[in-house]
Amino acid sequence: MNPSPPGIPEGLARYAALDQRLLAAVRPIRILPTVAWPASLEDRMIGDYAAGRLALPQLPYAPPDLSAARAELVAIEREAGHEDPLGDYLCRTAESWRIAAEMLEAAGTAGVTAPSIVLYGHPGDLIPGSSKSNLDAARYFVDLADELGADLLADEVAGTIAAEQLRGDLAQTLDGFFGAGVIAVEVDPELTAKAAAGATRIRLRGGTTFTDYDRHQLLAHEAYVHSLTALNGRAQPLLASLARTSPRVTATQEGLAVFAELMSGAIDISRLKRISLRILAIDMALRGADFVEVYRFFLERGQSVADSFHSAQRVFRGVPPTGGAAFAKDNVYLSGLLAVHTFFRWALRQRRMDLLRHLFAGKLALHDVISLEPHFTSGAIVAPRWLPPWMQHVHGLAGKLAFSLFVNRIHMGRVQAEELSLGL
Repeated sequence: MNPSPPGIPEGLARYAALDQRLLAAVRPIRILPTVAWPASLEDRMIGDYAAGRLALPQLPYAPPDLSAARAELVAIEREAGHEDPLGDYLCRTAESWRIAAEMLEAAGTAGVTAPSIVLYGHPGDLIPGSSKSNLDAARYFVDLADELGADLLADEVAGTIAAEQLRGDLAQTLDGFFGAGVIAVEVDPELTAKAAAGATRIRLRGGTTFTDYDRHQLLAHEAYVHSLTALNGRAQPLLASLARTSPRVTATQEGLAVFAELMSGAIDISRLKRISLRILAIDMALRGADFVEVYRFFLERGQSVADSFHSAQRVFRGVPPTGGAAFAKDNVYLSGLLAVHTFFRWALRQRRMDLLRHLFAGKLALHDVISLEPHFTSGAIVAPRWLPPWMQHVHGLAGKLAFSLFVNRIHMGRVQAEELSLGL
């Protein structure tokens, strides 16, 4: 028998080999680039929409042939088995990539909808541990934001930062945290989203401006979660795939990133409203609303022409703009946030801060943190090198979560207004 490769415990080498095969198989599966809209098309159509010319977009998608990747992923699922948590991890991950491949092969058709819902959930799904759905949560945050909106206008952050200026500022901050040159910050004029992060690169959309609040959010969400977990994943000796976001971990990773905004004070009710509106818009599209109707929905909820267009575009990535279909990825931000928040509270109640630290060891789902615990204990999966700043202060984190644990036991419906007056 050949010895295990350096750094791989004896007996686990076959999982490392399958993991390498998985990474090779999924290389051509590029989810967002396949369904993205060209920035030049968006810019032209935003101009048209601003002038009142509301035509449905025409998008020439080029569905890839991913049959070879799907066949290899089926083989990996079969060979990995479920005897060990590592095999279960590989099976689940390979399955999610296979579903993603089927989704991309249907690009430009309503066939994208069903697999996207399998991967990212449905607006009507119940929140784990609750009788409420994602839609219920979305409506709650939208209503709350609308109720508070007039009072919040005075708190809006004034001033703008050019993309190039923010690039230099973020680069300096990240060099101080991760080390010089570990993460590059670039301005990309073709980027659809306002920002995007990989392990060693953060991109900012060119031609736009940012606020100080945007800066805070980018650090908390993109740098100290998405880039950080990718870098920690790259340091894993056994599972190199922990450096890459598989479709099955998207909800946890995006939920963790929004939770990081919450814990670091980089989120406000307006941000929660934007996230929630996207869920309502996905539901609208699934029920038949076309692109123009969804665009008007965002516009009527207070977004600018450009932001309304970008928001509607996210809902219709990869699907016909005529209604009845949707790309469900934006469903994960709120459902993921609620799931991660619940997990953090549970871990605190169980006094398992180690599980919370392990969550940053790579691109993991909540399920993985528990199922792979024996391999964290053995050292086959290593603890994260970097933790977000808010995770490095355990007592402060515990204080916030302990307070929320207690407050959640107070049934506000039973509290009378005079009981809250404190005699004032």
